[in-house]
Amino acid sequence: MLLHRLVTTVIERETPILRGHGIQMWEYVVLSGLEHADAPSQATLAETVGRDQTRLIPLLDGLAERGLLRRVPDPADRRNRIIGLTPEGRALLQACRRSIRAMEADLLAELTGDEREQFVKVLLALVDWHPNRTRGLRRTLG
Repeated sequence: MLLHRLVTTVIERETPILRGHGIQMWEYVVLSGLEHADAPSQATLAETVGRDQTRLIPLLDGLAERGLLRRVPDPADRRNRIIGLTPEGRALLQACRRSIRAMEADLLAELTGDEREQFVKVLLALVDWHPNRTRGLRRTLG
């Protein structure tokens, strides 16, 4: 129940931040999933971000139309598309991250530095303990 309340609070605070940057939560998740490396396929990206591939494709279409990501044919298999961030997509992701980090700092302002550090350490441990549900998440934290 406590975790649910915290997650709900974070989503309530993140949603207007993302809206202010012109994106939705799942679009942010997709951009975050591409932050450290291109995805070798839509299927791989779907697995990384935890979104069904059929629901992912319209998100990719919209992000590509806005110039935030690119999909290029794979030289090894031209039926496949490699997906990556454009410079505009990377800049938007970084701007969102800065705004979200500020919100998180405000949310955790009542904790001491040691308490914040311990909180993040516990979250990272939970991510590591549940790798099937949190694949790729560790890269987006911290």
